[in-house]
Amino acid sequence: MIELQAPFLDTNLGHLVSGTPVVISGVVYTARDAAHERFAEAIAAGEGLPVDFNGQVLYFVGPTPARPGHVIGSAGPTTASRMDPYSPLLIERGLRGMIGKGRRSQSVKDSMRTHGCVYFGAVEGTAALLARHIVECDVVAYHDLGTEAVHRLRLQRFPAVIVNDLHGGDLYVEGPARWRTAAIS
Repeated sequence: MIELQAPFLDTNLGHLVSGTPVVISGVVYTARDAAHERFAEAIAAGEGLPVDFNGQVLYFVGPTPARPGHVIGSAGPTTASRMDPYSPLLIERGLRGMIGKGRRSQSVKDSMRTHGCVYFGAVEGTAALLARHIVECDVVAYHDLGTEAVHRLRLQRFPAVIVNDLHGGDLYVEGPARWRTAAIS
């Protein structure tokens, strides 16, 4: 288990290997489909983004409203491939980490390797448990999007696994291959 502190401004991510479990603490931002579309529109129009993504981590989540006495409601990962058309735009602007579920496209993986970004998988179906690792939550942009607004989260030992590393490692390819090898032995 590797402990990581976000943001990853001066962090060397080259030692991270796909399949390795991690815990992430520190500040990350949330963004889903609607926010990504607005990011792309702002970039195309030459406008500034509401967050400086240099060194940052994005969690693909639309948290539910918090119950009284809680920081956040359920906060499970959404399917990352829906952000694939937009992710390279943010990676090129310094995004260093993404958290979601599911596979990424080849163009996203190529951009990640070129610009030094890692993709982490969070376990789907554990939204209430993952929310326990979020100790602060504030909306910072696109308030009108409701749960899809951009939130600033402070994580404390948030569990994830490295899916795509900087060396081309891909847990969705390597994991089944390891299982097949073990099953044949």
